[in-house]
Amino acid sequence: MIYKFRAILDAEEDVFRDIAIQQDDTLEDLHNAIVNAFGFDGLEVASFYTCDDTWNQEDEIPMFDIGDTPGEQKTMADYQLKHILDEEQTKIIYVYDFINMWTFLVELASVEEAQVGETYPSLLFSHGELPAIAPEKEFEAEGEDFYSEFEDDLDEDDLDSFGGEDNFEDFGFEENWN
Repeated sequence: MIYKFRAILDAEEDVFRDIAIQQDDTLEDLHNAIVNAFGFDGLEVASFYTCDDTWNQEDEIPMFDIGDTPGEQKTMADYQLKHILDEEQTKIIYVYDFINMWTFLVELASVEEAQVGETYPSLLFSHGELPAIAPEKEFEAEGEDFYSEFEDDLDEDDLDSFGGEDNFEDFGFEENWN
């Protein structure tokens, strides 16, 4: 079976690519297809992120094992498309180049029979020009504003709770460390 994806640049302008790829291919193969479809050089690090139906980012699937113990963390190459995406779970987020943060919303549009004589992955349709620089992201906190959780929680009286600036005797510290 063939998975047909639409990879949409997360920007105000409509920039997307439609890609067909085999369901047995891996997320690493999809990564390569997206890199080629958008004309990136492929030299930057990237990750996929699972997400819910409203594109809320969940678990990271990195390009390389960056865990503390080698071989402990699964990477893009470890996930066949059919095991992570299907007609029930159709969305995944792709981030290329963590300095510029090119972010793509990738959605499974259809699952179809392979076309005889067709090679996969293949670029089916291209719309819009990739901008010269990645669109800026506005990061939002869930619920209330991030800083509202900390506003007015600390005041001058809190700073004096240790008995003043130089009162460290209770902690077993000496005034001179040398």
